[in-house]
Amino acid sequence: MNNQVIRPDYSIIAEWIEPGSRVLDLGCGDGTLLDYLNFNKSVTGYGIEIDDDNITKCIRAGVNVIHSDLNEGLSEFDEDSFDYVVLSLTLQAMQRPDLLLQEMMRVGSEGIVTFPNFGNWKARLQLALGGHMPVTRSLPNTWYNTPNIHLCTIKDFEQLCKKLGFEILESRAVDHVHKSGLGLKLFPNLLGQVAMYRFRRV
Repeated sequence: MNNQVIRPDYSIIAEWIEPGSRVLDLGCGDGTLLDYLNFNKSVTGYGIEIDDDNITKCIRAGVNVIHSDLNEGLSEFDEDSFDYVVLSLTLQAMQRPDLLLQEMMRVGSEGIVTFPNFGNWKARLQLALGGHMPVTRSLPNTWYNTPNIHLCTIKDFEQLCKKLGFEILESRAVDHVHKSGLGLKLFPNLLGQVAMYRFRRV
């Protein structure tokens, strides 16, 4: 799996992680990110996944994986067990995103979170002019079959970080192929389709 092309957001996440770090990947899927980080940055760590098929893929790839539901917290880990805790495109599907973020900062020194930005202009336009819940490339499901139960905007997430006492170290707003540009830097909440954050406890 090491030589395969990875998702563009994984490349950005990898830029934020120091070699030799301890990493916990929440909702790790088939283990691609951890496998890539292990091969390219010599990280150690675990993935947490609920889907049985993905767990099988992780095991085949040699990725340490734990079968668990993120909505039940991270009680199996002690405080400060990891250098980084990653949650990629999963926050919006959690029952209590705020509690999971707090758990991330209990077990890790830094958190990395990515999520679809509901404040993107396409989403706003569909709501304002069409009068219906938006369907975009970063939010492809319709309202009745979506796994997303807590959609938020970039401003919402930053306000939550402030409320929880987290310091934002880096952030990027990117388009649907996870590329950035001047417009995205100037108007992240309006133009960004996916938001990416690295943060820590104050």
